[in-house]
Amino acid sequence: MTTMFDVGNKIAARAVQLCRPEVIAAYPITPQTVIVEELARMVEAGELAAEYLRVESEHSVMAATCSAASMGVRTFTATSSQGLAFMHEMLHWASLSRLPIVMINVNRALGPGWSIWVDDTDSMSQRDTGWIQVYCSSAQEIFDTVIQSFKLAEHRDVQLPVMINYSAFTISHTMMPAEVLSQEQVDSFLPPFKPYWRLDWRNPVTFGNVLSDEYHMEKRYTMQQGMERAKQLIPEIAREYEQRFGRYHGGLIDEYRVDDAEFLLLAVSAVGSEAKVAVDNLRAMGYKVGLGRVRAVRPFPDEELRRLGKGRSLIALDRNISVGSGGVVYHETRSAVLGVEGCKVYGYLCGVGGRDVTYEDIEGMALKVINGEMHPDVTGWWDLKTTGGK
Repeated sequence: MTTMFDVGNKIAARAVQLCRPEVIAAYPITPQTVIVEELARMVEAGELAAEYLRVESEHSVMAATCSAASMGVRTFTATSSQGLAFMHEMLHWASLSRLPIVMINVNRALGPGWSIWVDDTDSMSQRDTGWIQVYCSSAQEIFDTVIQSFKLAEHRDVQLPVMINYSAFTISHTMMPAEVLSQEQVDSFLPPFKPYWRLDWRNPVTFGNVLSDEYHMEKRYTMQQGMERAKQLIPEIAREYEQRFGRYHGGLIDEYRVDDAEFLLLAVSAVGSEAKVAVDNLRAMGYKVGLGRVRAVRPFPDEELRRLGKGRSLIALDRNISVGSGGVVYHETRSAVLGVEGCKVYGYLCGVGGRDVTYEDIEGMALKVINGEMHPDVTGWWDLKTTGGK
C-alpha cells in the first residue's frame, strides 16, 4: 500500500486500472475527461491490458459498453452532465439487461446556460433508470468505492450497473492524498469477472428482444429485488474491505456526531464534507447537530432514515432540483419517514447551478431551523441573488 497525492480524477483512474477492466469506452466531457485520458495513457503505455474504444458520442459510449458487458467482460466508462443525459436511453438498456457496468459521473450542472460547475441534478434526474447510485466526498472514498462497486455490480444477487458520483472540481480537480492498494491486494479482494450469462455463438442466447406484458413486470420485480439486496451488500462488502485493508467506506449513510443529535443535516458529496465543519462549529455554539451524509441514493436508505429520524428534525441540503417538486433528498426523505414519531423534515436548495456552499452557509441554514424560522413543508432557497435573502 502506497500514498498517492493527486487530483480526484487521477486517483479514480488508478482504482479503475487496479480492477483490470477489459473494455473501456470513452468520450471526453469536462470535468471527467481527465479520467478517460489517464486510462488511455495507461493502455497506450502498456500499464493496462484493455480495449479502449473512442466513439463519437456518449450515447455510443453506453451502447459500446453494454455490448462489451454482454460478451462477458468487465467494463468501465465515465461521463458528466450533458453526456449522462445523452446516455439516458442506454442507461435503461444496461440495467434492464442486468449488465454489471461501473461508471463514474462527475456531477456538473446541465445547460443551458452552459456551466461546468457542480450540481447534482444530472445524476439525480437518472435515479429511475435502474442504476445503483453512490456519492463520494473524498479521493480516498472514490478509490475504495470504485473497487467495491465492481464487486457489488457483479454479485449474483445484484447484477445491476453502478454509477459513482462526485462533485465537479471541488473533488475531481482538487489534490488530495489517498492510500492506494497494490495489484495483489485488489486481486485478492476482486477476483476476475465470471459472467452468469453472455453472448456466445457456441451457446446461443437472446436478450433485449420483444417481451410481452406476461413477463415484463416480473423483470422489473427482479431488478427491485437486486436493489434491495444491494442495500444489504453495500455495507457487507465495505466491512470485508475494512477487515482486509483497514478502511470503511460503504454504508448507505455516513453518520457523524449523530448519537445525541436533535437536528440532523442530510447532504451528499462535497456538501456532505463541508457540513462536517458546520456540525463541529454548531456543536461549539451549544447546538446538538449531527450529519447523515447520504452515500446511496439508489437504493434509497429508507430504513436508515426512519431510524435516524425518530424524535429528530432532519435538514436536507439539496444541490439539485426536480423542477415542480423541489430537492430530491428532501422529498424522498419525507416519503421515507412518513409516520415516524417526532420526525420533522426541512429542505434547502443550495448551490444549484454551481454556486459555492460554505460551512458558514450550512450553519446559517441549520440555525434558521433551530430558531424556528423555517417551516417543514416549505422548501427554502439559500442565497438567492434576486431577493438578496435566504
